[in-house]
Amino acid sequence: MAIAGLHTLFILISTQCCITTFAVILKSLDKSPWASEFESIELSCLIESISTKNPRIEWKKIKDGEPSYVYFEKQIIGDLENRARIIEPATLVINNATRSDTAQYRCEVTAANDQKSFDEILINLVVRVKPVVPRCSVPQSVPVGKTAELSCVEEEGFPKPQYLWFRNDEEVPEDPKSNPKFLNSSYSLDPNTGTLTFSAVRKEDEGEYYCRAKNDAGHSDCGPQTMEVYDINVLAIVGGALAVGFVLLCVIAGVCCAYKRGYFPSKKETGSDFRAPERGDGVDYVRTDEEGDFRHKSSFVI
Repeated sequence: MAIAGLHTLFILISTQCCITTFAVILKSLDKSPWASEFESIELSCLIESISTKNPRIEWKKIKDGEPSYVYFEKQIIGDLENRARIIEPATLVINNATRSDTAQYRCEVTAANDQKSFDEILINLVVRVKPVVPRCSVPQSVPVGKTAELSCVEEEGFPKPQYLWFRNDEEVPEDPKSNPKFLNSSYSLDPNTGTLTFSAVRKEDEGEYYCRAKNDAGHSDCGPQTMEVYDINVLAIVGGALAVGFVLLCVIAGVCCAYKRGYFPSKKETGSDFRAPERGDGVDYVRTDEEGDFRHKSSFVI
């Protein structure tokens, strides 16, 4: 009985070994690879176990949930045609990677003669793009105590860049209390949007500012721009307003004086005196206030 039990156990172990052996099993050295734009990248797909000779190997690209063939019937097709190749047995190599190659890629191997005849591996590829020169906006002049907003925008980098600001070549810290040179400044800095906002500008905030857009692929800076901070002279403003008022009073007084001295004609002088026109019939016509019409001045001469 003991010998029979051992024999049965041996058969079961042998069967299990055979089942494990006759199965296609894949693995990858890196399921989340990345590359900088225009570099080459390998999407590792290794066959760890297989019994079938010449298995069917396929690669698919999954972008926005939609799969499309990359390697089918032993040919590179789709948008990677002429830019990719297969390294035996199943690793996909992409040359001159672009930002459009960022996607999920699925390696599929079918082994018809294996008991477990199918396996797949999903790989997430990220192609990093260095930021281009950002667009920066810095106000040229701001009065002391007023608000000021500096903006920085970059739309090409991938992943989305973080933003840094510099004043006179020194980095503006996100927390002004972390640097004695910015301790008394009242500003907020958003590294995700690139906006630097001063709630109340100080004279010490004056200087040359530039922004840096940075991600894992590199960074780019915009050119420095000067922000001038000036004082508001209240006395000068009041003095200017008084001077303008004094000039207006002088002009009005001059006009009144000229009017009184007769430099401007009165309404009576400018009124036109009516005079009856002479008629060609030899009769003069005169208009009287009582008649309200014309009467003869002299009789007709025959």
